Amino acid sequence: MIRFTDVSKVYDDGHRVLNNLNLEMKEGEITVLIGPSGCGKTTTMKLINRLIAPSSGSIQIDGQDIASIDPVELRRRIGYVIQHIGLFPHMTIAKNVGVVPRLLKWDKARIAAKVDELLSMVGLDPQIYRGRYPSELSGGQQQRIGVIRALAAEPSVILMDEPFSALDPISREQLQDELIRLQQELKKTIVFVTHDMDEAIKLADTIVLMNAGEIVQAGPPERILRHPANDFVKSFIGKKRLQAENRQEERPTVDDVMVNQPATALPTRGLAEAMKMMEKRRVDSLLIVDKGNRLLGSVSIYRVLDHYGDESKTVADVMKSVEHVVRTNTPLSAALHLMSEHQLSNLPVVRGDNEFVGLITRGSVVSHLADVYDAGRDSEGKAHVV
Repeated sequence: MIRFTDVSKVYDDGHRVLNNLNLEMKEGEITVLIGPSGCGKTTTMKLINRLIAPSSGSIQIDGQDIASIDPVELRRRIGYVIQHIGLFPHMTIAKNVGVVPRLLKWDKARIAAKVDELLSMVGLDPQIYRGRYPSELSGGQQQRIGVIRALAAEPSVILMDEPFSALDPISREQLQDELIRLQQELKKTIVFVTHDMDEAIKLADTIVLMNAGEIVQAGPPERILRHPANDFVKSFIGKKRLQAENRQEERPTVDDVMVNQPATALPTRGLAEAMKMMEKRRVDSLLIVDKGNRLLGSVSIYRVLDHYGDESKTVADVMKSVEHVVRTNTPLSAALHLMSEHQLSNLPVVRGDNEFVGLITRGSVVSHLADVYDAGRDSEGKAHVV
């Protein structure tokens, strides 16, 4: 986690860039800094790797004050991706990616293996690309190299300063999708600077909206869209986005309807234990999740009974894969269509890397509709039109 405590930045000419900033950037999440030109977002990011020093206050990474760390050592521990990529034109792609590991004195075999691993991770065949030079790559490919170069030394923190802004719209969207996919796998602490609200909404776990060196509002994208703090936030978000969010609010999503704590079991549970759990919860099936709550499969009472005599078996041995799931924020109408099309009695809801968060059942849908119906009645119990 990165924590700013009472951080200010004032230049020698008296210009105050940041004013008493207090901010937490959570471990394993993408925090997006956004705001108009001159608001202090890039300065805030550059304070983290000490490219700029604060005038007052402190900055900690995982509880350690960065002022106590040698700046060169600190920067080698933090990945950094900039707008103009900054690849060394005279170096091959492999050497560009391996710059920091070489400075950290990794052995050649380890560096080569890491380069190939990272190239493969972003869909660039190592056999083809490791020996090429930056000038032989497209802009989107070069920026992919910029991203994996920042990952090469396995840093826990990565700073990204408008990394995709110079790309064409298609390449930019592809790189955004690539970053989301990589983050689901790697869970880095990423600080991302942008001036594009659509990009912030798409990428951020937390948006920090700044103006004149201060934080105007910080929170998840959905909260900022639904509850803008003031007129400045409304103006920056834009009328069209707010109207779209208001229209979306009128339509229920799977999050509004799902059962939050359905019957689940770890894959190591025995069949007798599974039977008892079903009996206690009064259900005829269990969803199987690992210790990280990732959805692995499901097991029905019938599958358990078929193998009940074999005491060596666990639910992992008899479970079936879950063929149909929906992600959080999916419109309820889409989920109901899927359930109807495949004659499903329930439908798991997941997020991120298949993390299980809830279950849509026919009963939960009926309960939601009943609540909506009741909310549409007046105090005398008569239905009214809204």
